[in-house]
Amino acid sequence: MSKGLPETRTDAAMSELVPEPRPKPAVPMKPVSINSNLLGYIGIDTIIEQMRKKTMKTGFDFNIMVVGQSGLGKSTLVNTLFKSQVSRKASSWNREEKIPKTVEIKAIGHVIEEGGVKMKLTVIDTPGFGDQINNENCWEPIEKYINEQYEKFLKEEVNIARKKRIPDTRVHCCLYFISPTGHSLRPLDLEFMKHLSKVVNIVPVIAKADTMTLEEKSEFKQRVRKELEVNGIEFYPQKEFDEDLEDKTENDKIRESMPFAVVGSDKEYQVDGKRVLGRKTPWGIIEVENLNHCEFALLRDFVIRTHLQDLKEVTHNIHYETYRAKRLNDNGGLPPVSVDTEESHDSNP
Repeated sequence: MSKGLPETRTDAAMSELVPEPRPKPAVPMKPVSINSNLLGYIGIDTIIEQMRKKTMKTGFDFNIMVVGQSGLGKSTLVNTLFKSQVSRKASSWNREEKIPKTVEIKAIGHVIEEGGVKMKLTVIDTPGFGDQINNENCWEPIEKYINEQYEKFLKEEVNIARKKRIPDTRVHCCLYFISPTGHSLRPLDLEFMKHLSKVVNIVPVIAKADTMTLEEKSEFKQRVRKELEVNGIEFYPQKEFDEDLEDKTENDKIRESMPFAVVGSDKEYQVDGKRVLGRKTPWGIIEVENLNHCEFALLRDFVIRTHLQDLKEVTHNIHYETYRAKRLNDNGGLPPVSVDTEESHDSNP
């Protein structure tokens, strides 16, 4: 008995020193697929059709900006992309008109309808860019315009009684036209893309590709890609925004083909009994949509048929969110004061 007592005390002391094990936190269960156990048709798959019908009723916005020197065929290419006269041609200006002394911003809106789907397309042109003797900081008015559209959207978004559908004037895509020199990018090209790639989706294109041979075109494309990589410039689709392996595989192929070497034309010619968009030269017809002649079809499929929605989503979720977060942070976490509110404060004594 006397030998057992000390052991009992020791056990009691040990139980006081050793803490009781904590209960493990509850881990949420992973959703289990029960598709095979459904007793009948529910109709979940109709959500896609519901979304399609709603989109067809309301339509959607797409805003595309074109930047580059005069004479690179910017307006013609945009007209070719959307197969309609959506962009004013520089050739329609009077000869008496002078080149703008500063970069101007001209936005032209159109409603395009195809297969019952309406798209409100806005083409933003930038006449005067790169046309001056001194082009220093000529990208600033363009960056200012892009940020102003983010500011407009933000002010609408933070309104107490905001609109059911906020008008979207944000630039979803910026086509940057590179001159087909065959040598290298100009300092202006690098400066523009370095600054603007942080605020907008830049898609670089080599304009008037028919002025180069196939070998020159291939070498120039490789040189441009290398220069952009060396200067740390990321164009759309950016690698960091690839969502999964499928995205990465698809976008890697696109990135390897960029910048697209393109030719634009809104004139039709008869070739082998078919009407085709093209440019007439002493050597024959350059067919715009023929991949053996240029890469316009790749650009069209990329911007419109496969990545249009993604361009809009990256604009909203990445570029606009970056602007919004910085703006709210600079304002101490408070939403920006609207112009109407500022005016009402100013009018009070």
